Amino acid sequence: MVETSLWMQKVAENPGHSDWYVERMRGLARAGEDLAGEARLVDTMAPRGARILDAGCGPGRVGAALAAAGHDVVGVDVDPTLIAAAEQDHPGPQWLVGDLAELDLPARGITTPFDVIVCAGNVMPFLAPSTRATVLQRFREHVASEGRVAVGFGTDRGYTADDFFTDSAEAGFDTELALSTWDLRPFSPESEFLVAVLSPRSTTT
Repeated sequence: MVETSLWMQKVAENPGHSDWYVERMRGLARAGEDLAGEARLVDTMAPRGARILDAGCGPGRVGAALAAAGHDVVGVDVDPTLIAAAEQDHPGPQWLVGDLAELDLPARGITTPFDVIVCAGNVMPFLAPSTRATVLQRFREHVASEGRVAVGFGTDRGYTADDFFTDSAEAGFDTELALSTWDLRPFSPESEFLVAVLSPRSTTT
């Protein structure tokens, strides 16, 4: 058993939090807000018809946009309410309830590695601190050898860029690109947001 995520701790304290979040996302969609910026970047990284894991998918906005672009999407989130909303609002992708720190998709019949893993929406800071490195290791186990991982989160939320880079390197990733936004603005030490594109480090010498 792993430490409960900060998100689920928040839900335990306020049982209506997940429903509030779902309705907030639905409201933004109805208002015509751009909710697909992350998906556009990931789409440029992926071959056509790629297998993509939306890790911490929430109610499905990123995975749904990627599915609409023709990709084969699996979304995983620890919150059953968010997964139920994804299934209702965005049929098509495979939406699964699961803790990213215990991610084992082969045990659930999904055995093919992913071309791209995307982890957007401040998922990393909402993980339990003790599981962040483990989650990155799980990503390494599920991404194809030539695949990539795109992670984006606010670095002012208790998980710094330096800590992330250390954890991702220890998990077996090289950092291909570091940005401060999903629309390709460069990262600097003063940036309050990080978008990192990672590639699995070869195990051969």
